[in-house]
Amino acid sequence: MGHVQKVKILSDNFTHTAASALKNGHLVAFPTETVYGLGGDAQNPNSISEIYRVKARPTNNPLIVHISSIQYLDEWAQNVPSYARKLATQLWPGPITLVFNKTKLAKDFITGNQSNIALRIPSNNIALEILREFEKLGSSGVAAPSANRYGTLSPTDANSVFTFLGQFLNEFDLIIDGGACQEGIESTIVDCTSEIPRILRPGPVSKVLIEEIGGVELDKSFKKNLIKVPGQSSAHYAPKAKLYLTGRPNSGDGFLALESIPTPPGAIRIGSPKSSKEFAQTLYRALFKADKEGIKKVYVVPSTGDELSIAILDRLKKAAQ
Repeated sequence: MGHVQKVKILSDNFTHTAASALKNGHLVAFPTETVYGLGGDAQNPNSISEIYRVKARPTNNPLIVHISSIQYLDEWAQNVPSYARKLATQLWPGPITLVFNKTKLAKDFITGNQSNIALRIPSNNIALEILREFEKLGSSGVAAPSANRYGTLSPTDANSVFTFLGQFLNEFDLIIDGGACQEGIESTIVDCTSEIPRILRPGPVSKVLIEEIGGVELDKSFKKNLIKVPGQSSAHYAPKAKLYLTGRPNSGDGFLALESIPTPPGAIRIGSPKSSKEFAQTLYRALFKADKEGIKKVYVVPSTGDELSIAILDRLKKAAQ
């Protein structure tokens, strides 16, 4: 347990400090463009075991491995379809995770004993600097699930990470404060293990863009996911408050909706995003605010009309379970 050193972004020194901590088997929470990740050396079983312990995450739930460059793709993945290379080339760095058949480098302890590996290159500059410095130390790949306890709200700022995980980290682990995350919800996940790609988790990158860049139509048939990826459990992304997507709030209940929707009498407004983009950016922060203020019930009117709203609704439905 113990004290966590919270590293502020004040100089270039944080990059080497963070990379060295990872190399020495410690955990580093760092910002990405989606949410904050809890990073550990993807080739170190002790580091990965610590991630699962700190998060209280089931060990059969795989982790996404973050790399700094597409040059490392073939170290981790094999039998990569041509459409997947197009997606990786044009959408990385960015908020999209691609799932491939794994190589021997990807051990069972990060893949949940599956034959595939989830890979991503984040676009956040701090994340990329840490990954590049880590690779200079002779390593490739940082496993980094969201920096929270399993099934709870994902953190989009460093203070939330400290609140969620501070008591579970040790004195050698680090939290890098890089401000608020740009996207605010987790990456789109695409199954690239066969000739027809399939979205396993909706996110900031739309299916329209995936089809356009990949030059292939997505598999839209309903089938139970044979591949386990983060965020699939029916109850996930949950605040302490009870979440409602229908009904009308009573006095003292929390209320979250687009700015254009008026606040019901007596309800406590926890957010007024102007667009679906802003809704995603501020969603977890707004729910975290409700928890801090001791609000027991939160009513949400989700944004509609675009693909990002589908991803937001996916998070809200699971949070409301």
